[in-house]
Amino acid sequence: MSILITRNGLLDTIQDGGRYGYQHLGINPGGVMDKAAMQIANALVGNDPKEAVIEMHFPAAEMVFEKTTLIALCGANFSATINGEEIALMQPLLIREGSVLMFGKKQRGARIYLAVQGGFIADEWLQSKSTHLKVKAGGFAGKPLLKKHRIFLQRAPLLSILHPDHSFEILPWKAKVSDLYGSTRLRFIAGEEYQLLDDISKQKLIDLSFTIGRDSDRMGYRLQADPLQLSSHKEMISTAVALGTIQLLPDGQLIVLMADHQTTGGYPRVGHIISADIPTLAQLSAGETFSLEIIDINKAETILYEQEMNLQQLQNACNFRLQEYLK
Repeated sequence: MSILITRNGLLDTIQDGGRYGYQHLGINPGGVMDKAAMQIANALVGNDPKEAVIEMHFPAAEMVFEKTTLIALCGANFSATINGEEIALMQPLLIREGSVLMFGKKQRGARIYLAVQGGFIADEWLQSKSTHLKVKAGGFAGKPLLKKHRIFLQRAPLLSILHPDHSFEILPWKAKVSDLYGSTRLRFIAGEEYQLLDDISKQKLIDLSFTIGRDSDRMGYRLQADPLQLSSHKEMISTAVALGTIQLLPDGQLIVLMADHQTTGGYPRVGHIISADIPTLAQLSAGETFSLEIIDINKAETILYEQEMNLQQLQNACNFRLQEYLK
């Protein structure tokens, strides 16, 4: 049971929820950029929410399903087709053996996620299947997925409802994602060095639109806008950073740390994008813009709790529907 890559994508890797508990050793968590899309895709096919998925950027890989497989595609819209026929996002699909998945055009978003029922067989490193490209560990031997790579599946699908003349069947339930992705006015909480910004820069932080630079990647999004300034310069030692940390660079520009961020940094931490808004940020591409809104940590926790409840309800509903089909 496997999927064969027949054409390279730009940067396609196996990722899961990340490897946590090792930052004190200098090992970052990694994992998917958009955790909401990963959880939605896994929920639709009845997997554990943090099961490994394939994260794809555009142009994405072309692949052949060598066994009939239950899949879900979530996140960006890259005009996915099976054997040339357009397929749905945010819905489970049973794909026939020998069918070809392709992506034609980037319509919306930056990353799309493929989940298969039962998950992928992948290398595990430090209790995670996420691909760590720098140390060449996890996922597919620590490498991006390339032409002729074959990814094996944990098990055959538990459903067998394909019509003899169809390449795929769309199962009749769909994930609602409007409550999981917000506007491009992203919320943040003040960082440890926020108070070092001068008053004009504090105002700019919530008034400006920030453009994601071309040199952005999974490690961090470099932002472009009018430069910010500190009211006084302070020598800093290298300090812990996390996913979503907003750092002020020496040239007055900002960088937002993303999934492959370093574990420590010496630049002022002026804020942190709230966890619930990271999926929205992760679906923005170079050249796109967003603005910022400051909130307190209590509100941030409430928003995250509501998002996690929505994801849990989706998981429960999908499991219920799958059980109906299994019966």
